[in-house]
Amino acid sequence: MSKEPATGLERDTALARKGRTVGLVIAITIVLWLAVQLLGPMLGLPGRYALLFDFAALAALFWAMVNIFQMWQARRDEKTNGR
Repeated sequence: MSKEPATGLERDTALARKGRTVGLVIAITIVLWLAVQLLGPMLGLPGRYALLFDFAALAALFWAMVNIFQMWQARRDEKTNGR
């Protein structure tokens, strides 16, 4: 179970931290995916490795989308609760 931050500043800080983490995951995933797509054929890696990394990148991006949705819900709940 996650602990709900007590004050508005703590909630904002937690959401900002979560946003930075999500942004970092997205950026690193895209850079690594591009590197594998460019370097894989040069190194002679079989296509199955590219497919494996494609699925790993999709999983990372899905995780990011779930977290973005959670952040959006948290912001929306703050607005509706009169913060």
